[in-house]
Amino acid sequence: MSQETLTFGTTAAQQQRHAQAVLVGLYSALQALRLFPLENQTVQKALVDLHAATARVVEREGELEVALVGDFLFVNEVRVRLDLSTYAAFSLVSSSMQRHRVGTIRVARGVEREEWPPFLALLLQQAEAEEETFERFAARLETTPVRHLVVGPPRERPQLDHEAQLSKEAAKQAYFQTVEVARSVLGDVRLKKSVNARRVKRSVQNIVDQVLNNETWIMGMTALRDYDDYTFTHCVNVCIFSVVLGQKLGLPKLDLYELGVGGLLHDIGKMRVDESITKKPGSLTEAELRAIQEHPTEGLLALFNMHGFGEVPYRAMLTAYEHHMKTDLTGYPRSKRPRAPGLFSRIVAVADAFDAATSVRCYQALPKRPEDALEEMRDNEKRGLDPLLVKALINVTGIYPVGTLVFLDTFELAVVTAANPDREKLHQPVVKVIYDARGVPLAEPVTVNLAVDGAAEGRPRRRVIKTTRPDSHGIDVGAYFL
Repeated sequence: MSQETLTFGTTAAQQQRHAQAVLVGLYSALQALRLFPLENQTVQKALVDLHAATARVVEREGELEVALVGDFLFVNEVRVRLDLSTYAAFSLVSSSMQRHRVGTIRVARGVEREEWPPFLALLLQQAEAEEETFERFAARLETTPVRHLVVGPPRERPQLDHEAQLSKEAAKQAYFQTVEVARSVLGDVRLKKSVNARRVKRSVQNIVDQVLNNETWIMGMTALRDYDDYTFTHCVNVCIFSVVLGQKLGLPKLDLYELGVGGLLHDIGKMRVDESITKKPGSLTEAELRAIQEHPTEGLLALFNMHGFGEVPYRAMLTAYEHHMKTDLTGYPRSKRPRAPGLFSRIVAVADAFDAATSVRCYQALPKRPEDALEEMRDNEKRGLDPLLVKALINVTGIYPVGTLVFLDTFELAVVTAANPDREKLHQPVVKVIYDARGVPLAEPVTVNLAVDGAAEGRPRRRVIKTTRPDSHGIDVGAYFL
């Protein structure tokens, strides 16, 4: 199947489902064989599922090829969309292929289910030599009864330099670890179990280090707005945006850490509100609205009772309590006495508003485009956000925030991966070109700094002409940051 068939058509969704099924099938079978003997029922079921998933593709398209190209996995030229649910599968499959320098796995017609176990067992083996080669692996495969599973060497591709690759991996690790910490902590609060505050401290310290030393990559991770894991990714994204804002305001590292804790746990009180309310897709009744408006108070109480921080996290408690109050105190909870919400609370309120507006939620099927969200936050005084902090966020994200999908004047489609650090060139971000002028996806996206591209000729080679919605084209922009 050629890439030319992968335009913005409706068949992309079906192709994506089949591609993800193949990836998950490979992962489940590898994981099962790694943990259990071949005759185990779990292993046998995983092999049946894998064989069925691959057979569907082979039957429809004649053959199946799984290709690892850089940081992407392709199934018959369909790039597998990566999100929080498929990241573990991608990690195991890609690392198994990389270990033996395997670039492609081709499944031909006539493959039998019995061919999978010896093939997968070879992939799971440790490399025989420190410098494993594809040729060694292919030779070992020849000695097995496998005849319809054929491997190929790695494809040629541009490489990130070693330092950039390390930075990217560090950001991914920090992000996914913090999502898991958020999942664990919020789950424990809902179940009224004791919370491991030390894990919170370590994960937030890691996020702060990433912001200070690796801001571009960790900001890119905020594009991973996964609906199924919205509660947890939202908390991590708010933590990151808050720390970035605090860093731009010149806060010292210790304050950034406390701000990060407040951002990560700002919505912890929602775990004490019935899920039928917090996940209700429609409008809330008056009683339900009153219940949801109690979550800041519940958050303060939850943090007060949380042990393991060394000291009571007063700033995080205030952040949880005040982040919906609004600067004019018309929000909630209502204050009986005059007060001014603290700086941390106002920062988290801005970060919370931006991430919430640009995410799919149970009651928001179509999120705002990032630039529309920023414009509304800036111009709508009823939002009650600190205007100086909104302006600071715009300076941080640029006119086109990370994750914005843009059309270029070359008719190419690109994803914004970083704001231009030059405040005079906010309209010229760093982008990753993902589709060419014909609407064909690139096997290897091309990173371009629009402020530098064409500088030698005296004029920009590419310009942003408009933004567009990723869902209109069936594109998951978050996958381009993994």
